Amino acid sequence: MAFVITQPCCNDASCTEVCPVDCIHPTPDERAFKSTEMLYIDPETCIDCGLCVDACPVDAIFRDDDLPEPMARYSKINADYFEGSDLEDYDPAPSLKFPKTDQDPFRVAIVGSGPSGFYAARELMAFKRSGIEVDMFDRLPTPWGLVRAGVAPDHPETKAVTELFAEVARRPGFRLHLNVEVGKHITHDDLLAHHHAVIYAVGAPSDRHLGIPGEELPGSLAATEFVAWYNGHPDYAGHAFDLTGSRAVIVGNGNVALDVARLLVVGADVLAKTDMAEHAVEALRSSAIEEVVLLGRRGPAQAAFTNPELLALGHLPDVDVVVDPAELELDEVSAAEVAASPAKRLKLDILREYAARPLAGHRKRIVLRFLVSPVEVQGTDHVTGLLVARNEMVAGEDGTLRARSTEQTELLETGLVLRSVGYRGVPVADLPFDEQRGTISNVGGRVTEVGTDVPVPGTYTAGWIKRGPSGVIGTNRQCAHDTIALILEDLAADRLNPPKGDGEALTSLLAERAPEELDWAGWKLIDARERELGKAAGRPRVKMLDIDEMVALGRTKS
Repeated sequence: MAFVITQPCCNDASCTEVCPVDCIHPTPDERAFKSTEMLYIDPETCIDCGLCVDACPVDAIFRDDDLPEPMARYSKINADYFEGSDLEDYDPAPSLKFPKTDQDPFRVAIVGSGPSGFYAARELMAFKRSGIEVDMFDRLPTPWGLVRAGVAPDHPETKAVTELFAEVARRPGFRLHLNVEVGKHITHDDLLAHHHAVIYAVGAPSDRHLGIPGEELPGSLAATEFVAWYNGHPDYAGHAFDLTGSRAVIVGNGNVALDVARLLVVGADVLAKTDMAEHAVEALRSSAIEEVVLLGRRGPAQAAFTNPELLALGHLPDVDVVVDPAELELDEVSAAEVAASPAKRLKLDILREYAARPLAGHRKRIVLRFLVSPVEVQGTDHVTGLLVARNEMVAGEDGTLRARSTEQTELLETGLVLRSVGYRGVPVADLPFDEQRGTISNVGGRVTEVGTDVPVPGTYTAGWIKRGPSGVIGTNRQCAHDTIALILEDLAADRLNPPKGDGEALTSLLAERAPEELDWAGWKLIDARERELGKAAGRPRVKMLDIDEMVALGRTKS
């Protein structure tokens, strides 16, 4: 008997730290960790102690004889990861140590309250010493970043990671400043004047464009906007999406694209039991969309979605998953990639199973297409179709594959085109920005002047705005760890300037500049109200959408 890691795995890797027999891989110290879709338990080594179950922040670990039916395949997936492969020899990275310093208290500001921000705070607050103070800022009246506004509503287990972050928020020395916008209410210089170091963990709130004719037509939108809309982000709650057509086309095939496709075809009665925004539930209840087509410009071996999300599509009730077997044929280089990668072999196995599965004749379907690229969004006053070109995979001089368009084209009739080709960071006030990468200019997490290794004193970054939009929630833990290591290195080398103002001075400044600031207690009032509304409706929560209402509630004196 052994334990098994399943779909919700967030790569937080807390499980690897408590395992007494080193049976969970890859660990953050292994090269494979940076690119792995999930972690795996070796059934031959597992001693069935269950410590990993308690450590997992998203409840992704089960006994192999207690797997839910949709998760049954994960027993084999875990075992297959170790079949015929030699685990990498590695030396565990030394744990972080707080240097000897006369800087007491040591004060750090973190801009952004999503996973990377909270993981950074967790690293700092974990030191068993007094005198560490963390101030966290977010422009919204609610914390959690993309966990609240990006994770699909039908993935509640993934959102459970906020319980881990809440433990951080309750620790002495931590202060949360919500409804405070850096660059508006307070400047970067203000932060440096009150802290030894400032970490920017603001994520990647924008998206990448296709750069094709017709992209700006009504009905052609970013999937990121759709995600924010159905998750109740205040900035997008008033948006409207045309769901009157029978087909939607999503350009891109990453996990966000799969989330959007799934939620467009899942029944509204299912969505009504989640924390999806009420306006989105009602809009999807009257939706006429029956088919969602996802377009991947490269072949199936290079598809961006992860195997757990792909596998889950096959368990959607009353939905056919359609794959053309001809689009699963591989060129020589792709075939070699698949042969060398257990994850890619599994991806192709799942896709071939879908291609071979007889259609059940369900009213709704998800169609996975490969080797096609958008050429033109067609329509006059509104989208009426998307012209796509057939691609072929060609190897460059360095041996890497790229997709090249052919003369063969096809018109997909649709009234809704959602581009899902990647999130992108936006410039942050007073900081150098790398336009090409869409990130704050940095080297390993130290903010630097653009195109140089010259650091901006006391300024750091973590998460997507540091490395670009890659990885899953838990990936941000190691990313934040690496940034904190740089801060401690600079502290030990006396490269951080002592702040001129302390916590009380910051409090006075914020009272003047941001009189409607909310703290942790204010957020808990909003949280309690949302849960109360949800309980009455048979849902986990009903999200509040109006910022003024949230602020008024959050500033209520108990």
